[in-house]
Amino acid sequence: MRRRNLVIGACAAVAALGLAAALVAVLPGQGAPPVSAPAGSPRLLSPFTGEPVQALGPVLAVKIDNLAPARPQTGLTGADIVYVLPVEGGLSRFLAVFSSRFPPVIGPVRSAREDDLELLRQFGRPAFAYSGAQPQLLPVVEKARTADLYAGRVGGYFRDPRRVAPHNLYARTPQLLAEAPGASKAHDIGFRFGPAPSGGRAMTSFPVSYPAAKFMFRWSEKDGRWLVWMDGAPARAAEGGQLGAPTVVIQYTKVRTSRFLEAGSRPPYAESTGTGTGVVLRGGQAYAVRWSRPDAGGGTTFTTASGQPMTFARGPVWVVLAAAP
Repeated sequence: MRRRNLVIGACAAVAALGLAAALVAVLPGQGAPPVSAPAGSPRLLSPFTGEPVQALGPVLAVKIDNLAPARPQTGLTGADIVYVLPVEGGLSRFLAVFSSRFPPVIGPVRSAREDDLELLRQFGRPAFAYSGAQPQLLPVVEKARTADLYAGRVGGYFRDPRRVAPHNLYARTPQLLAEAPGASKAHDIGFRFGPAPSGGRAMTSFPVSYPAAKFMFRWSEKDGRWLVWMDGAPARAAEGGQLGAPTVVIQYTKVRTSRFLEAGSRPPYAESTGTGTGVVLRGGQAYAVRWSRPDAGGGTTFTTASGQPMTFARGPVWVVLAAAP
């Protein structure tokens, strides 16, 4: 009899749990209670930042203006990765990649360049937001393997009347994501995160220059980040504070010219495939590295002088593509 009562009690408990779960599922406005991961189970980490995430989100890449009238930019503090790329006139633009966090507004949004497409292929089929491109390049960008978010064809963009065009085009992130339901989720692109390797040398600041643009990355022990300075001034964020990241990668590469003219001349094309050298900044240390990306469909691996994987500090990553000094 005691055994029978135990079985009946267990069945009743299971039924009660099932009923409770069903009620949670059908009652409007209710969500499942948070569930702690079992002890010892691996956490889900972003492959872009190494930080814990609830889920791997879609990848949204946005081309962002970096001329003086475009500063301070909006949304860069929420980016997982910020690529710094050379453009015509010796200047720079950003290709900001979002997946872990999505700020409500991003901008100013500017036009695409040919080398964006090579960078984007490693993400699978990312959503790509840009204001346009020169007439011969535009159809190439539109046919690329992205969820195309050209401002001339989708919604979500607006002009800020307080700024001068063309430095005043912004995007509302929720609408962009709604326009790109098939965008790829975040996946491994070669970054490795963990304790700092040996072989670094103490460094408090590191400069990188384009012909008409200067960057300085200065280590802040207080913030635990490399703070960004541009053209001799702190790089401010529209949300407040200074731009920066725990890890900065200076990736030296071949910078050739694009096939497509911009204002009558061929802009630079920074190659992101192949092999080369670089410097990784983390924790007040600089590490000489080698990088390798055999083809555009894969990610980039970084190794130290001793051949060990170059681990990054957890958090957002800035990658500067520049010609070797």
